[in-house]
Amino acid sequence: MRKCLAVLAAIGLLSLPGTANAAEPGRKVVKVGVTQAVDSMNPFLAVRLVSGQLQRWTYAFLTVPDAKTLQPSPDLAESWTTSPDGLTWTFKIRTAKWSDGQPITADDAAWTFTKMMTDDAAKAGNGPAVENFASVTASGQDLTIKLKAPQASMLDIPVAIVPKHVWEKVPDIGKFEADQVPAVGSGPYVVTEYKKDQFVRLAANKDYWRGAPKIDELQMIFYDNPAASIVGLKKGDIDLIGRLAPPDFESLKGDDNLVQWNAEGRRATYLQVNHGATTSDNKPIGDGHPALKDPRVRQALHYAIDKQKLVDETQNGLARPADGSIIPPLYKSFFWEASGAEKITYNVAKANEILDAAGYKKGADGIRTMPDGSKKLQFRFSIHTDAPSEEKLAEYLTGWFKELGIQLTARRLDSSKFTEETGTTALFDIAISGWSVNPDPEEVLGTHLCSRRPTASGEGGGTESFYCDPQYETLYKQQQKELDRTKRADIIKKMEQRLYVDAPVIALYYPNDLEGYRKDRIASITPIPEDKGILYGGSGYWPFYTVEAVSQDAAAEDGGGSSTGLIAGIAGAVVVLALGGFVLARRRQGAADERE
Repeated sequence: MRKCLAVLAAIGLLSLPGTANAAEPGRKVVKVGVTQAVDSMNPFLAVRLVSGQLQRWTYAFLTVPDAKTLQPSPDLAESWTTSPDGLTWTFKIRTAKWSDGQPITADDAAWTFTKMMTDDAAKAGNGPAVENFASVTASGQDLTIKLKAPQASMLDIPVAIVPKHVWEKVPDIGKFEADQVPAVGSGPYVVTEYKKDQFVRLAANKDYWRGAPKIDELQMIFYDNPAASIVGLKKGDIDLIGRLAPPDFESLKGDDNLVQWNAEGRRATYLQVNHGATTSDNKPIGDGHPALKDPRVRQALHYAIDKQKLVDETQNGLARPADGSIIPPLYKSFFWEASGAEKITYNVAKANEILDAAGYKKGADGIRTMPDGSKKLQFRFSIHTDAPSEEKLAEYLTGWFKELGIQLTARRLDSSKFTEETGTTALFDIAISGWSVNPDPEEVLGTHLCSRRPTASGEGGGTESFYCDPQYETLYKQQQKELDRTKRADIIKKMEQRLYVDAPVIALYYPNDLEGYRKDRIASITPIPEDKGILYGGSGYWPFYTVEAVSQDAAAEDGGGSSTGLIAGIAGAVVVLALGGFVLARRRQGAADERE
């Protein structure tokens, strides 16, 4: 449907909204291309990286990572205190306004957190953030949170505070898309126009407490095809594109107007294994292969993967092989790697020995069966329809697993179906996955908790693995209340070790942050962290709060920043795709389901 709409736009058959917004002299606009669709404009439901970026631009959080150190710094909360026992936290909410002019009070924050504590549907995005909350109350500008146990991550709560006077009128959070505009927010930008899977327009919030951004408008333009976004960047339809696949990144070489940005990323890419998924009330769910319930099988799969080859062949060397941690090496304090006898290295012979000893015998066709002979070891591998690197990954895994007597068949899903099957219904065997990790890693660790599994009705959740392990749960609670950072880091590393050994997920590599922008459009932009950090997709709003445009509206040539310009950019990309045919189709690289 999205492609049909874009083609109609390209040939002039789609009506264009918002064309009355003529260019103003000196108006500054920055256009950001993205290849990932917004899953929801509702902060309670959204989990994708693109949605997280929009939240950071349009809503305040209690704190924000400092641009230099990534340590918590004031945002909506201008200060805070805690009781000696660490169980009571009081945040002083700063005097500021919502974008509709209403004052921001502690009631807004209290309502946001209480909604998450009491409504399963509101837990989908960041449920674990409030699981340890006993109560949340407000008095004027003072927000008081009482905890069940001390919580080390209290200054890194990844929850956007929403306006109570708007959201309390929503009858069903789980079905609310929050796509009305202008949206009421408190961040540096305000959403003024949104067309699903096409674009988002954001105006600078002139009343933002920190001061208005240095540009007048920020635009987010969606591309079905990442190769089209590269064409758009080269043509000047967009000014910046992040999260590039290595081939697309390398295609930017040789253009004097383009800056290639290559930095350490904040993601881990891994395999998600259906090890016997259950709902939050411990009822079996899905149709995962029974052999994957056996940790010996999962370990054998791990031994059969040549991670360095995957980095070299699927990432063009622009990544680092993962030998343990689901937390990337960007966060040195919490990063863990296996060593010695515990380290799993590429060893097909070892993998076969494990399966032989476990009783999985090969048949005449070379495919192993369950020890009782009931079922062959034939696994599905869920990948995205628009991701060539995942196709290559599937080819390598298929060949390696064949040497074990395991048949792997790639199953291509669109992003919505992929998210549903790997996060709610568990209709998969093995899937490609990954997560963008915040400076405090508690959120990604929390995606492997028992409580993140979906309810029987499919609500809530936000699981990354359907994992529910008593040892892991105990460690999670220990790190949660350990206020000594060094001691807490040691506990977190034990959690990573547990995931490594039990293998509900198998970390493959840490992709570099690959981006490109036009230096004839962007005068300056501050990464996070400032020392060669990330632009789009970072853990704070600093890059796009500080960005400066070279001149007036970068879209002057297409009508001055109106929706006509937005659609024209997308339509032009589609025309190029149509002309480019199979060449561009081969180069497509999707990030459709990369989660925050």
